Amino acid sequence: MIVNTEEEYQGIQQANEAVGKVLREMKLRARPGMSTLELDQIGFELLKQYGARSAPKKDYDFPGHTCISLNQEACHGIPKADRILKEGDLVNIDVSAERNGFYGDNGSSFILGEDHQNLQSLVDASLDILLLALRKIKPGIKIAAIGGYIEKLAKARKFAVVKNICGHGIGRRLHEEPTEIPCYRDRYNKERFRKNSVIAVETFISTKATFVHQASDGWTLQPQDDSYVAQHEHTVIVRDNGVEILTASNGF
Repeated sequence: MIVNTEEEYQGIQQANEAVGKVLREMKLRARPGMSTLELDQIGFELLKQYGARSAPKKDYDFPGHTCISLNQEACHGIPKADRILKEGDLVNIDVSAERNGFYGDNGSSFILGEDHQNLQSLVDASLDILLLALRKIKPGIKIAAIGGYIEKLAKARKFAVVKNICGHGIGRRLHEEPTEIPCYRDRYNKERFRKNSVIAVETFISTKATFVHQASDGWTLQPQDDSYVAQHEHTVIVRDNGVEILTASNGF
């Protein structure tokens, strides 16, 4: 969406502040021995406190209130009672929700406790590259140029980018124009960032894989090899002098 009024700004800002706070609290409460369903229920209760409704459940009938992916799952993991968090797990939580007709979206990967799998450098790369990419976004900048910048930074750290999941526009719906803000330079993508547009920018950084595939559950996306994927996501408004991060309440 393009933010044209103060009412729209307040609506989109409050929705994203809510999902940011929920994500931050879910990360703080995650602990070994907890099921991903328990963690999802925490997210559900927190969203209710902020007057928000889970976007994946509302819009897509997702079997959970938040997406919680573990280890070699890249995203869209289904919360389950038999998925138990363990020390050293690579955990990804993605929280998106609707509040008063406006949508917010953010996500974060993190290591639960001790880094037994030596994946902290992957997680750090995902976050660092997201923040560096956000500094480059201004009105008129090509979306493809930012994708190329993300891929260049990932390769410099000896990582790959996932090419078939990406960021997107957001506002009155969870997914709006531009429909694709990829992590690589798509030479066919001629779109440019527009002033006052609201976008969800995501980094999907991988140890090796460049594509992910849908699991048998119909939702979870994961590499077909033994790769790990880390993701970070902020929703922002594109301003003249850069971006305004709407999900800053998530703490990263």
